[in-house]
Amino acid sequence: MHEKRRPGFTSDQMPSGGERRRWPRPQNIDTTPAPAEPALDPLIFSTEHLPRQEQFFAWQAQMTPLVDVILPQGARPEDGFAAGQIVWNLGSILFVQQQTPAYSYARSAARLRSSPIDHWYIKLPRTGCSWTEVNGQAVENRSGSVELRSLSSLFSGRTTASRSLVIYMPRDLFTAEAAILDANNNTILPANMAELMISYIDGIEAGLPRLSAEELPQVVQTIREMVLACLPKTGNASTKAQKPASALMERARIYVQQNLALPVLTPEALSRELGISRTRLYELFEPSGGVLHYIRRRRLLAAHAALSDPADARLIGEIAEAVGFPSAASFSRAFHDEFGYPPREARNVVGMPVPDTSGSERTFENWLKALSA
Repeated sequence: MHEKRRPGFTSDQMPSGGERRRWPRPQNIDTTPAPAEPALDPLIFSTEHLPRQEQFFAWQAQMTPLVDVILPQGARPEDGFAAGQIVWNLGSILFVQQQTPAYSYARSAARLRSSPIDHWYIKLPRTGCSWTEVNGQAVENRSGSVELRSLSSLFSGRTTASRSLVIYMPRDLFTAEAAILDANNNTILPANMAELMISYIDGIEAGLPRLSAEELPQVVQTIREMVLACLPKTGNASTKAQKPASALMERARIYVQQNLALPVLTPEALSRELGISRTRLYELFEPSGGVLHYIRRRRLLAAHAALSDPADARLIGEIAEAVGFPSAASFSRAFHDEFGYPPREARNVVGMPVPDTSGSERTFENWLKALSA
């Protein structure tokens, strides 16, 4: 009778004499690369440590770049206003986790002029409910819904006590798709699309403390694609009526961005390019603080992006000239007025749009201003 052999062994490997050959045990060698260093250092704001009578005014100041904040009818500042924010800066997007009592809010014409931040934002309520009105049309947003709104438009509303996630995104992130977003301003995403968006954003939110610098651009890009995938391709009637003006404004934005270095980038040149009168041009840019204010701010944002880019080795004066400033001195003054710190400090931090070198510079307002695609 032939001896049965174990499958997979050759004759010289077969054990003999009833003894088992001892095979060397495999060594457990971990080839998994070490995790990259987390890149995000969130900005944490809370009113809870303040005296109760000061809490509401602190929240008002925190939200000043965006909206005017008003207490609900019958509420008093001395009753207290325990609110808080955690802001995560992904470079081209801000994630803001916040919890507040009930309050009313308004982005007025005066607020647009004083703080011409024109980002888009989406809001995901976790608890509570809000009602917001734009051009006479009000939308209700509650847990399980997602709303889209532009900070370049007037709006007002109120919210109950709530916990929510708000994602701020610069308009330049959607330059080619501006008409789609404009057509859906102040809208609630369809239920199935909202569910898809919430599921995706929940995963990113949970991983924010672990994201590395190398992962941030990819996360921003996928959020951009998700927003576009979830938006209806046609908007509501009120936003469709605004489409000619928004399309004209988008042409103006693109022209300004492409010609920042030109010293002749003036209201006259812009009105000729768009084929409209100077009066119409001024009306178009009035919510942005005026034509010259808008051009100056776009130049400063372009300079900030260049200064905070580790691959850009140009001198500060060279960058100032490249974005249309006649001298380094005038550029430095304008830069400090806009961002609250000098140009050299924007260069100190690699990969982040706002310096982290001192607490005075790490503010919600500065991060909003420096947000760029």
